Amino acid sequence: MPRLPTLDYRWFVYSTLCLVGTACGGGGGSSAASDAVPPVTTTPTPTTPSPATDPLDIELMALINAENLTGDASRNRSLPNITDPLAQLGKKLFFTKGLGGDLDSACVSCHHPMLGGADALSLPVGVGATNPDLLGPGRTHNGDGLPNVPRNSPTVFNTGLWDSGLFFDSRVESFGKEEFANGAGSNIRTPDVALGNVDANAGANLAAAQARFPITSHEEMRGNTFEAAGTNADVRDHLAARLGNYGIGSGELPNNQWLPEFQAVFGAGNANELITFDNIAAALGEYERSMVFTSNPFGDYVAGDLTALNDAQKRGAILFFTDAEDDGGGCANCHSGEQFTDGEHHTVAFPQFGHGKGDGNADDFGRERETGVADDRYSYRTPSLLNIEVTAPYGHAGVYATLGDVLRHYNNPNGSQEDFFDEGACGLEQFEDRPDCASLYPDAQANSQLALDKLRRERNANTTEFVDTDIDNNERADIVAFLGALTDPCVRDRTCLAPWIAQPSEAADAQQLNGVDRDGNPL
Repeated sequence: MPRLPTLDYRWFVYSTLCLVGTACGGGGGSSAASDAVPPVTTTPTPTTPSPATDPLDIELMALINAENLTGDASRNRSLPNITDPLAQLGKKLFFTKGLGGDLDSACVSCHHPMLGGADALSLPVGVGATNPDLLGPGRTHNGDGLPNVPRNSPTVFNTGLWDSGLFFDSRVESFGKEEFANGAGSNIRTPDVALGNVDANAGANLAAAQARFPITSHEEMRGNTFEAAGTNADVRDHLAARLGNYGIGSGELPNNQWLPEFQAVFGAGNANELITFDNIAAALGEYERSMVFTSNPFGDYVAGDLTALNDAQKRGAILFFTDAEDDGGGCANCHSGEQFTDGEHHTVAFPQFGHGKGDGNADDFGRERETGVADDRYSYRTPSLLNIEVTAPYGHAGVYATLGDVLRHYNNPNGSQEDFFDEGACGLEQFEDRPDCASLYPDAQANSQLALDKLRRERNANTTEFVDTDIDNNERADIVAFLGALTDPCVRDRTCLAPWIAQPSEAADAQQLNGVDRDGNPL
């Protein structure tokens, strides 16, 4: 059944309200979220899809049917709306630096909706930014200027679609991985407990469990002085007390209005009862789970609108879903299903770049850090390709600026690594203006060769899904075109994203982060 494109309907709602003067606060999106109109979903009048007669459509539809795709990645899921009170509270929490140990970082520091749900940097700058409110390109650390977070920021878009695990190494992981459950169907393991153990405090789902950890990371939000000798539990309790203005956190937040915010969601009660980190994590998780951006041209095509894709996108889709041994890209070996990910961990040998996770010589062992299994070294979780067009740069260390760069790596990982290290950090926007860019991260190339060696061993043993491909430049361009058809138009539009962006009038404390770009323009 064809679906009405979501953005068109959203635009109709916003345009109508603009005409009557009840919405649209201008190009900067300055109206309060309470005045913003959330995305509206509707069920279109059923129509009969046109039969495929073009050879491209016939071939592509056969591949789509073989993959059992419906084009609706959010089907069968119970996900919140951004207008839900708990999601609204989560949004305000997501944007406050009050959850940063040193009051200089927020969740949104690395995950802004206008930056693809991430930060548009190769490697993030969490705490200690020169300008804490500057997000994206131009954000630097106030020490040596280098990023302090060792892995690229994954997008928070469609967090509610994950059923297996979160983070590049799935260190927050569902035991049962039940389909459509987002981890709610079984127990969850987190870094607070040993591998194989249940974290009784994980929360209701993977999103809530994940929300418990950025605030405990020294690099991301905690800093090096806040609760310096404390446990993760100490950090969480102190931050809850800060927002609740009680106990150890009394007086730490000027203009503190958090109690009425929590009372509006959780009911009557005092701050000690309502403002707990369990409630904070639950709210943050629901905000992230409300960020459902799955309406895209490919979904419209699968639903029967054969005009939703152009010929280049159709050719790219055919290559995407065709096995490498059949002269395709073999992309669906790992990027499978409605979300375009298998949720598994694979060695693809993207360059090991940055200061690493402390695994010797600035290396990062990936999934092995969680499992302790040597075969998991340099393996990282397959990312979803939904909205992948807006989440550059790519890879666990953000080494590839474009999707074309990524596809060139899949065609020739050895050559791609060589090309990357010809320029190294100097070839990345984040570092290109540094006079020392050529000498940054001197162990990166040797570590990257170790990842290539691991991939070669896996190929020789036939234990990898990452097989040789032979995609030429034209075919690569077609695949990139197809990947663009996985973008929900809303994620490119400030007006459409406005309900997910906290406005100055919504601040519950004096620490709300109202992000700006390097030119000072509001995000």
